[in-house]
Amino acid sequence: MSLPFDGAISAFHQSDAATALRDQLAKAGKDDMLSPSYPYAEEMGRKDYERQMDALQVELVKLQAWAKETGARIAIVFEGRDAAGKGGTIKRFRENLNPRGARVVALSKPSEAEQSQWYFQRYIDHLPSAGEITFFDRSWYNRGVVEKVFGFCTEAQREHFFHQVNDFERMLVEDGVHLVKFWLNVGRGEQLRRFLKRERDPLKQWKLSWIDVEGLKRWDDYSAAISDTLNRSHSATAPWTIVRSDDKKRARLAAIRHVLSGIDYAHKDASAIGPNDSKICGGPDIWDA
Repeated sequence: MSLPFDGAISAFHQSDAATALRDQLAKAGKDDMLSPSYPYAEEMGRKDYERQMDALQVELVKLQAWAKETGARIAIVFEGRDAAGKGGTIKRFRENLNPRGARVVALSKPSEAEQSQWYFQRYIDHLPSAGEITFFDRSWYNRGVVEKVFGFCTEAQREHFFHQVNDFERMLVEDGVHLVKFWLNVGRGEQLRRFLKRERDPLKQWKLSWIDVEGLKRWDDYSAAISDTLNRSHSATAPWTIVRSDDKKRARLAAIRHVLSGIDYAHKDASAIGPNDSKICGGPDIWDA
């Protein structure tokens, strides 16, 4: 089977990636963390992960039952660089939930008609109804980062977005929506390792796109756009929660714990949820470019 994009990920790794990054990938073991600033040297053990996850799954089922009974509306936004672990984290949230009340929203490129609409309009159609939990696998923040980096929007359009986004989210919260915004932050070495794994795996090659290939070359542009977005859209009403996701297991646990800890649902067992890990989960101050 031929590699997607003529093996462009491997080509980048072999010729364009920094020598230090290539050496780091070559020397690292399967469970080693690549980012020198990540607070753990190795990936979390599976037995410990599964034990904690099992307890959190029970709490998630309680949360959904409470939402259905009370008519609560929960919207959870997942943002982050490509291969940061958004899809996998959403999958663990939904693992034991009733899919009829736990929807994933992963919108494709806007149609010609959608491009002529108010920017937030296509997202409003997918906000949760009473009793629903909606997971946004990327969201309106496309305008803040991806569209900026690739020139898919003008600077005027991006500025207009920032002029409106805080008011838009404030209105959602004031209307009773439980809004949670996650930014999953993955290190450069770990992102490349995940891309290489996808490129070599015929069952995961569909996850790659030309934007992934081009994005590898624009790390610094992404970093600048992310930093700007976090600074301009972090508010007391709708704060950002950063989850350092170099270790997918720790990141999934942290994200689920954060949601469960922040909502006062019926029959909540705080001891089962446990404390969150402030080393990898917190406000924008823990974001690592």
